[in-house]
Amino acid sequence: MRHGLRALVAAFFALPLALAIAPSAHAADPTTMTNGFYADPDSSAKRWVAANSGDGRASAINVSIANTPMARWFGSWSGTIGTATGAYVGAADSRDKLPILVAYNIYNRDYCGGHSAGGAASPSAYATWIAQFAGGIANRPAVVILEPDSLGDYGCMTQAQIDEREGMLTGALAQFNRQAPNTWVYLDAGNPGWADPATMARRLHEAGLRQAHGFSLNVSNYFTTAENTAYGNRVNSELNARYGYTKPFVVDTSRNGNGSNGQWCNPSGRRIGTPTQLGGGAEMLLWIKTPGESDGNCGVGSGSSAGQFLPEAAYKMIYGY
Repeated sequence: MRHGLRALVAAFFALPLALAIAPSAHAADPTTMTNGFYADPDSSAKRWVAANSGDGRASAINVSIANTPMARWFGSWSGTIGTATGAYVGAADSRDKLPILVAYNIYNRDYCGGHSAGGAASPSAYATWIAQFAGGIANRPAVVILEPDSLGDYGCMTQAQIDEREGMLTGALAQFNRQAPNTWVYLDAGNPGWADPATMARRLHEAGLRQAHGFSLNVSNYFTTAENTAYGNRVNSELNARYGYTKPFVVDTSRNGNGSNGQWCNPSGRRIGTPTQLGGGAEMLLWIKTPGESDGNCGVGSGSSAGQFLPEAAYKMIYGY
């Protein structure tokens, strides 16, 4: 028996290291696999500049917004989703750049807010969609922001709906871990003005945060980087105290240059923030929302629809007026 055990141990140590020690689900670092962030050549800002080169605002929008690396949002408008994500990360990979993608198609999306309502037709339809989203990325490096607002938008939902949503998010994270090993996925955690840190820590944990690389803050909002960093650190304190772990977080700085005035839907007087970068108080500061894209039919975007590019709003945001 002892000889058999000794032989087994010897055989184990003779194995190549890669076989003997299984890699962590989050071992890969896409920031070290690439050389900087990918600037979407087909963003709404880029398209507007190309179509309006004679406009007096075009030069400023091109320099200050259109050439800054920012996220591309994917949803029902993206067509066959695996093809869409595959083409996008493939284009970034061919340039050795790191793409930022937003998955925004959860069933009952923006259920309580309403301005961006929509999403997949059912939980099972979402499960299929997000599996194909992850499959399109495959083993290429990427950053994914998973379902903005989904954990903040609980105000009018029943517990059964909340449980259903958390199940969809947990399932999504499992798909990325299985199919997209070189992707860092950040589960969205709203912003400092939405839920207190203890509440958000519980929601993140229940939605499967352990499986994610981290969480995202301030998507499409205006709170300062300092406010978000303080909030993210408090969320991590709660996670550590309650569940025994912490996670990195990223902050959307696209429109937080002079902070929030208390309004979230196309407020006036906001300003672009720190361009996409590593570090800066969080793991990364990212432009997730495109400056100048409407939040919906509200504020200075009255008469517009969510996601529509408003050149005057973009131009004013460069200068903060």
